[in-house]
Amino acid sequence: PDLGRRFAERKRCADPECSMLMCRGKAMRDFKGPDCRFVNFKKGEAVYVYYKLIGESTELWAGSVGSDFGYFPKDLLEINHNYSNEELELPTDVSFTFF
Repeated sequence: PDLGRRFAERKRCADPECSMLMCRGKAMRDFKGPDCRFVNFKKGEAVYVYYKLIGESTELWAGSVGSDFGYFPKDLLEINHNYSNEELELPTDVSFTFF
């Protein structure tokens, strides 16, 4: 199916609104995303995960670093704290609007 601007059709979240933290981790190396949908970080920074994409783009998670929010490759994160062990599977929607 055509996903448009979405990376995946489904995601895993800790709550129905995907507003609760799932886990926190430490960046294992610097990351600069290819566009504004991604969050940039430096090695050692804390990264907070709000949802995990599932399906075709299982390599991307969404979270925050400071006040910035966006996608990042999950393989760059070393998880050091889980906030929730429960995961809900939900459809993704277009989170970013472009004008």
